[in-house]
Amino acid sequence: MLAISVQLLHGIFRGDPDGTASTGRLSRGEWPPSPARLFAALIAADGTGDASRVTDGTELDWLERLPPPVIYADASPPHQVLEPRYVVEQRRDAAGGAHQEYVGRTGTLSRAGVRVAPRIPRVVYWWPEDEPEDAILGALRRRAARVGYLGASDSPVRLRVTTGPLPAVGLASAFAPDDEGDLSINVARPGDVGRWDHLHERWQERGASVGRSQFPALAHPRRYRSPAAGKGPDRGEVAAWLRLAPAISGRRVAAVTARFKDAVLSQHQRIHGDPPPVLHGHGISGAGYEIARYLALPDAGYPRSRGRIHGLALWLPPGCDGDLRRKAGDAARSIPRLSGPGFDVEVSPRDGESRPRASHPDRWRGPSRDWATAIPAIHERRGRLDLAEIARWCEHAGLPEPLSFRSERTPLIPGGLDLAPAEVNRPGRPGRPYSHVAIRFEDAVEGPVVIGSGRQRGFGLCVPLDGKG
Repeated sequence: MLAISVQLLHGIFRGDPDGTASTGRLSRGEWPPSPARLFAALIAADGTGDASRVTDGTELDWLERLPPPVIYADASPPHQVLEPRYVVEQRRDAAGGAHQEYVGRTGTLSRAGVRVAPRIPRVVYWWPEDEPEDAILGALRRRAARVGYLGASDSPVRLRVTTGPLPAVGLASAFAPDDEGDLSINVARPGDVGRWDHLHERWQERGASVGRSQFPALAHPRRYRSPAAGKGPDRGEVAAWLRLAPAISGRRVAAVTARFKDAVLSQHQRIHGDPPPVLHGHGISGAGYEIARYLALPDAGYPRSRGRIHGLALWLPPGCDGDLRRKAGDAARSIPRLSGPGFDVEVSPRDGESRPRASHPDRWRGPSRDWATAIPAIHERRGRLDLAEIARWCEHAGLPEPLSFRSERTPLIPGGLDLAPAEVNRPGRPGRPYSHVAIRFEDAVEGPVVIGSGRQRGFGLCVPLDGKG
């Protein structure tokens, strides 16, 4: 097999997918970076024919004949539309002197397009059934070492060419070639080296007036299946997983989730405009609706757990489209700090690291048949707590009917939060009873599992017990 790994050194990628960036109408950047773009970068790294210095070009002829690769990349990174700006015009004979920083030079409008910031700054192109000879492999590695950037010049990269087992990329999302796929991605085809040579010759003759759009023969769209295609029923989705430093006392959970909600709404307003009702809950009518859940993630369920809050998660209910989820995730991940009574901490997106375990998504996803509350669940109504009432809670939370349950006023697992009424109920609101609950389902359930009337504030958050200690 052959794998070419691309490390995004600045954590971002900027590329124009269809030539519309200069018009200012581009709203989504190219993602993942196309195999054709990677091939073009390898050509530029050492040229072709007499221009080559460290290779003889046979590796390009071999590479262009390969089938489209599987692409491992972040499934849904945030896309940021960059603001237009004025830069110095390159013509030295421009009349007048309209540029403030460069006297005697004229400014010209530049529209940079869209910047993509994947959570894991790495892309891997994988050909599982094709392995080059040693000479080809060595030439590809020499070319890869000379590639400085992919797409725009502010997207510096480091390339690595490997064979053997697929490298540990930290990415579970794969864009796979599929004739019935939902995406169109440009790939390389046999003869592309000659087509690029022809384009280069025209550029040498006529300069910047020659653009790739004038050579449609270089466009080879191929259908790909994205990681989002073919998923099961929509049961809601976590739009952002965040990490806190340092950890916060679990007794601050109500204040932490309240500040988290305020920060998400504020950042959404700043970046994307007015937040939708699903984030703040106002203006929604009717029965049975769900809104966003602002979750604090405590260390709970392990023998030495202490209940300190190490992370945050923003969950969005079923029915939210991809654009809404993206904007909400952008808002959450852009929060720099979170401050409140008794805490002032840094907030950062999770970057694939395994620790702390309490803020790792796998800790809260399960799947598991048995779940227990790490944060007490607030009762939906007063009265006796029985299996029928717990089943009602589960129905409201989008969960299947439970087989059994048990409840206590105090935590049922190590690190579970033992809170006073003033730490659960909101000031000026009638107090409600609350309990710690353990639930068993007939089949394994995927999380996050959150039950009770306070689930929008993070109360009733459960940890999976199957194999969790």
